[in-house]
Amino acid sequence: MNDNAALLARFRDRLPPYARTLGIEIIGIQDGAPLMALDPDSRTLGRPGFVHGGALSGLLEMAAILALHAELGSRNETKRLKPVNVSIEFLRGATLQRCYAVGRVTRAGRRIANVTAEAWQTDRAKPVAEAWMNILLAEPRE
Repeated sequence: MNDNAALLARFRDRLPPYARTLGIEIIGIQDGAPLMALDPDSRTLGRPGFVHGGALSGLLEMAAILALHAELGSRNETKRLKPVNVSIEFLRGATLQRCYAVGRVTRAGRRIANVTAEAWQTDRAKPVAEAWMNILLAEPRE
């Protein structure tokens, strides 16, 4: 099993119930982080013809958190992640087609991590939303 396949297998069961309820799934690995997808349906419908901003926010959050888990896993570290703050910027309306998202760890220190995520539809160069997260890295519970 190659590294990407092993990483993909490790993260498939890490999606929380709300992500699975929205239909968020991991479809691959991109730049060492899980590539997420969301197919719009009645659960994610916002204004007519567009994906709801809350569903996009959930997709971005999952992409960021799983990217951080991948980074920590590559360093053989286990931490509890506690989001400190999240900023979402909606750049354009996401129409009713598949949305993709991937996260990127910009810094992961001993106590705080800074992570970004972007969501797009047909063209990654035209993102529909971006997120910035600061996450506290806590020691795991015993």
